[in-house]
Amino acid sequence: MLRLCDGQYDRRGFLRVGTAAMGGLGLGSVMGSKLEAAVERFKVMTGKSVVFLFQHGGPSQYETFDPKMGMPEGIRSVTGEVKTKLKGVTFGSTMGRLAKLADKFAVVRSFRTGSGNHDIKPIVCKETLGANMGSMYGRVAGAMNGKTHLPRNVALFPRSVDVERGVRQSGFGKFESTGGLGSAYSPFIVGGKGDLAKDMTLRLSKKRLDDRKALLKGLDGIRRQVDVKGEMGGLDKLQEQAFSTILGGAVEAFDLSKEDKRVVARYDTAGLVRPDQISRQWNNYNHYVDNAKTLGKLMLLARRLCERGAGFVTVTTNFVWDMHADQNNATMEEGMRYVGVPFDHAVSAFIEDVEARGLRDKILLVACGEMGRTPKINKKGGRDHWGRVSPLMLYGGGLKMGQVIGESSRDGGEPYGDAVEISNLLGTVMHTLFDVGELRLAEGIPVDLMRAMTESKPIAGLH
Repeated sequence: MLRLCDGQYDRRGFLRVGTAAMGGLGLGSVMGSKLEAAVERFKVMTGKSVVFLFQHGGPSQYETFDPKMGMPEGIRSVTGEVKTKLKGVTFGSTMGRLAKLADKFAVVRSFRTGSGNHDIKPIVCKETLGANMGSMYGRVAGAMNGKTHLPRNVALFPRSVDVERGVRQSGFGKFESTGGLGSAYSPFIVGGKGDLAKDMTLRLSKKRLDDRKALLKGLDGIRRQVDVKGEMGGLDKLQEQAFSTILGGAVEAFDLSKEDKRVVARYDTAGLVRPDQISRQWNNYNHYVDNAKTLGKLMLLARRLCERGAGFVTVTTNFVWDMHADQNNATMEEGMRYVGVPFDHAVSAFIEDVEARGLRDKILLVACGEMGRTPKINKKGGRDHWGRVSPLMLYGGGLKMGQVIGESSRDGGEPYGDAVEISNLLGTVMHTLFDVGELRLAEGIPVDLMRAMTESKPIAGLH
């Protein structure tokens, strides 16, 4: 988010802010490209957006979308089941709100990520060439939306909506990774601690922060001052884009106070699981608190960004879905109260909101983690790592919703029949963002990137 503090900013300082910000967003390559290339780029884009909600830690397939209640105790969902709007389909009982919306989204029960390792696959993995999926998109689409002056590829963490939340975890991979694509295509991290965040600090007195009109007037005054001095005409395109970003889309797009209070309240997950309701015996306590306090607002911010021109938004809370029932992580039953309840609330709010705004075909939501959980509950009441089946849900994007794709084995531990792989998920995302037929004809795209985006087959039954 844009941070503001006391002090004054002169013309040179402000231009440094803008130039650093644009450089961090990778605009140099965009502004330096030829007009013909830009025109060609927009021919291949569908105008749709993707929100990738990463369930860090590895969610259980049983307690989310495949409860297996016909199996013995110790295998079946420990939270029970709830009927959905789809005939004969049940979810884990924590997913009550989503169960009522099951005709609006799709669940894949035969998805597997391939390993039980903690990392950040499938959003960053060998199938994505070691880059964030959004960076692959940005390499073709360009780092910046020229119409709305917003970055096309954005990453949201708890601190993006609450500066009091903990620093994002990075021990299992870097969400900002670009593989071999170059740092220019790294996701714009909202509320990060890097140089870009420092450079985008706007130095205004605290008194003026209480008046949004005064804030915008002050920023606009800086621009007029530069114009009067005749210096605006001497700025290059990069600096002009910097002014537009700070004075235009960026300030408004990241401002949740501009939303209807009722919409904000519907998304808000903070009151669902209060800090005093979470046991401090778990070393993961602070992450559970962060998740409950911020997940709803993160999903609301993601919708705002997509609505205003961002093309790919990564959303993740800290490491909360790893429910071993050890010193770090809660049991499955307890953990689903801490994590599953906010997930059900926030994702259902997102779906209802996108539906109400008529954006169902424009925004694709993907929700999954790096793996699933073991068929058998361990002795302490948790489930351990399992890479052979993982829960996956998708909503919107103009795809065929209201269905369950694939099956898992009787005990829920393997795909029954053909598995859906990470490459298939990548294919679905890229076919949503691009006209792949046109993309194959585009020039200037690295061969390995072109192959990854166009040769990955989408999930069967969705398109």
